[in-house]
Amino acid sequence: MSELAELSYALDTFYFLICGVLVMWMAAGFSMLEAGLVRAKNTAEILTKNVALFAIACTMYLLVGYSIMYSSDAGGILPNLGVLIGGENSVDAVTAGGEDAPYYSMRADFFFQVVFVATAMSIVSGAVAERMKLWAFLAFAVVMTGFIYPVSGYWTWGEGWLDELGFSDFAGSGIVHLAGAAAALAGVLILGPRKGKYGKDGSIHAIPGANLPLATLGTFILWMGWFGFNGGSELKLSDVSSANNVAQVLVNTNAAAAGGVIAALILAKVWFRKADLTMALNGALAGLVAITAEPLAPTALGATLIGAVGGAIVVASIVTLDKLKIDDPVGAISVHGVVGIWGLLAVPLTNTDASFGAQIIGGLAIFAWVFAASLAVWLIIKAIMGVRVSEEEEYEGVDLAECGMEAYPEFSVARVYGGSGGRPQSGGYGAGAPIGQPHAE
Repeated sequence: MSELAELSYALDTFYFLICGVLVMWMAAGFSMLEAGLVRAKNTAEILTKNVALFAIACTMYLLVGYSIMYSSDAGGILPNLGVLIGGENSVDAVTAGGEDAPYYSMRADFFFQVVFVATAMSIVSGAVAERMKLWAFLAFAVVMTGFIYPVSGYWTWGEGWLDELGFSDFAGSGIVHLAGAAAALAGVLILGPRKGKYGKDGSIHAIPGANLPLATLGTFILWMGWFGFNGGSELKLSDVSSANNVAQVLVNTNAAAAGGVIAALILAKVWFRKADLTMALNGALAGLVAITAEPLAPTALGATLIGAVGGAIVVASIVTLDKLKIDDPVGAISVHGVVGIWGLLAVPLTNTDASFGAQIIGGLAIFAWVFAASLAVWLIIKAIMGVRVSEEEEYEGVDLAECGMEAYPEFSVARVYGGSGGRPQSGGYGAGAPIGQPHAE
């Protein structure tokens, strides 16, 4: 290996690892966003979930997930499960360099992939917030990160049948975000809505989040982490073409987020007569999810428009899901699922190598597999240990019931908001919106 090749290898490995660190930082973003958008009496529990799910995802993907996703035959449907019966774990491989070697360390590849798995699981956390048993959630995290996600990951990034079909998903609008939303939807349907969210007369009661500054901080952390999410998916940096591609990806990622904010804010103002902060936050995330499937091919203006469509879609989706009485406290199903589908469908608009047929089949396959498998797992967990806290525990807050502590004990927050969601404040869709309107992420 020449000195120039060694330098290139070292640079690409370092770049890959730093992008992985940025994606890991998104765990902090999800934690802050969710902590800000739930009631104060549920804050400690949701922070516990986010820390624990990250640790579980890292461990399960190390033990079995990575091997299932990347050790199987090209073009296949059923992954190789040899690692479960003592087969070699491909995580142990270390690339030494050479003519046919990848241009980065395989351990850097594992590190980058494992933080993606944790991202998918983080999506589930917010959707089932405020009424799910902590240990039921963690039991599901074991199966989701070790088995469910790696199977659909094998079909796509692992060179399985969807990859052979021509399915295109640059950084995971479908593979990561739609998968996480499908698992979340299954859990929400099993759980049912929070007490007081929907009236018997069909009314929808907004349940305000406790800390919108924290939710805003979480959104900016996620926005920053997304540069590693999409930028790292270019996989290398050490030549002119790749460096230019990375620059384009980061510009487009930022542009799409900005477009999502603007579109969501304008639509919220027109629809609700208020400049809704929670919708603006959702719009940013929706723009990021929308561009993730193809952040390289569009122009910067094209990326802005793709993100703007995502921002508009998420507003309509949140309202629609609430009308269907699907209670998602943080809007995760809309942001990551509905907009994730839009992101997949937007790929052929700018990437001539992609087709709508392959994108539709891929999106349907990912959703069907993850939703069906997750539903089965949720039902099994429900039968064994139950998935929902008692009505009294939900009223008092899951912080005390599940963690034995409060995030803000000096305010006696367990009784700040009752089971009915408390008296809504004025202004803000989902952060004290007028009764009759649902809330947002």
